[in-house]
Amino acid sequence: MNYKRFFTILSGGLLLLTSAYCQGREEAEEARLIAASQAGASPLYFNPGDATVPLVSTGGFYNNNECTVRGGLPHFFRKAAAGQPLTIGFIGGSITQGSQCYRPQAARYIQSMFPAAAMKGINAGVSGTGTDLGACRLYDQLMQYRPDLVFVEFAVNGAWPDGMEGIIRQIRKTSPQTDICLIYTVNIGHTKAYAEGRVPEHIQLLEQLAAHYALPSIHLGMEPVALLQAGKLVWKSATDVPGKIVYSRDGLHPVIAGGNLYAAAIARGMRKIQAAESVQPAALPAPLLADNWEDAGMYDPLQIATFSDGFTKTPTDQLPLKQFHGWFPYVMAAERPGAAFTFHFTGTMFGIFDIGGPEMGQLEAEVDGRRMKLVSRSSKGTRFLSGAEETDSSGSFTINRFNSFCNNRYRGQYEMIILPPGKHTVTLRLSADKADKRTILGPAQQEDITLHPEKYDHTVVYIGKILLRGKPGR
Repeated sequence: MNYKRFFTILSGGLLLLTSAYCQGREEAEEARLIAASQAGASPLYFNPGDATVPLVSTGGFYNNNECTVRGGLPHFFRKAAAGQPLTIGFIGGSITQGSQCYRPQAARYIQSMFPAAAMKGINAGVSGTGTDLGACRLYDQLMQYRPDLVFVEFAVNGAWPDGMEGIIRQIRKTSPQTDICLIYTVNIGHTKAYAEGRVPEHIQLLEQLAAHYALPSIHLGMEPVALLQAGKLVWKSATDVPGKIVYSRDGLHPVIAGGNLYAAAIARGMRKIQAAESVQPAALPAPLLADNWEDAGMYDPLQIATFSDGFTKTPTDQLPLKQFHGWFPYVMAAERPGAAFTFHFTGTMFGIFDIGGPEMGQLEAEVDGRRMKLVSRSSKGTRFLSGAEETDSSGSFTINRFNSFCNNRYRGQYEMIILPPGKHTVTLRLSADKADKRTILGPAQQEDITLHPEKYDHTVVYIGKILLRGKPGR
């Protein structure tokens, strides 16, 4: 297993998605801006025909490499031509979750291609997350609704090929009639490769998967990069720039004008794929990557776990948790140290998808009767946990659910822990130990904790989902 590909906590380092391309103060500022976008869940369903969304055109840009058709989208176009109802799903990170970054505009264009077809959109974007969590939450948030077409966007959010292959294989196994299109968003670090006529290295790995499964793919950043080279576009600006297109305010998330460029690339791609000769889909091939995430899943806590006294089933239809209702119909909440929950599974990883906030506490893990000391071993900007020896000074017996992005706000986050393959019994217990929250927040984030220390002086957890690589049960 190549552990450098796994990142598993939506806190601190997780949001440094562009760390390979930014340095020093610029890197810190970009992380802050990305974090600011993580306000919570978005509505699951949206209307592709929403007339308030601008209808983009295909425009005059042309690059033959922008879209590769391969096997095309035969099932989708066949149903669309017949005027049958259609569901379009979008899964990705914050650029997919956002309300102006490309998704609504692209869906509006596709609806305009087939005005007689009743269309429904599904927004399965979760900010700051990659293909690993995407593979876990795919069925729960998307595939149970049997979409006819799925756009997969993770190119700037943890685009690990093993997670991507897990997503592809799960879709094909769950619904062979669902067509898949990979779309590649960009950040400023990708522009140099596109400007030189190359494809960024990590996208090349995704393209290998697209070729292996005969999936169409669309590079959304080619036109913005061409405009940038021509001096007609500014990649990042806090204000409008006369005579130029401002792509983003933060260097990553497109504003409406940038999102329209992305959507125009999808519009061109859809037209190109539609015009190509339809290809009969082949049988599902053998995996390209042996350790892909097709065994990943996400489960309601009460579906697979037993909870002790101290945990309460808490609906998320009220503030401050209402923003997460689209992800978690309820959470299992606890504050009293010692409250615990236990589940059994066969596999290689387990985790939690939960909510962070000022009052968060810490968890302790017991696996197969043994208290686990956990250690992070990963590349910069990523994190996962695995078992450590008692003598490992870098290890910890607690899993801290508070981080620097929980300062006076609530946000989704997750954690996964790697185990040896096999059958496991897992108990997660709320620890009495409190994190040093002032130190975690740092000098620039002291105002709220100083004014309202009572908000932070708690040991709360909100468990929304249990994550597994493997199968639940004994």
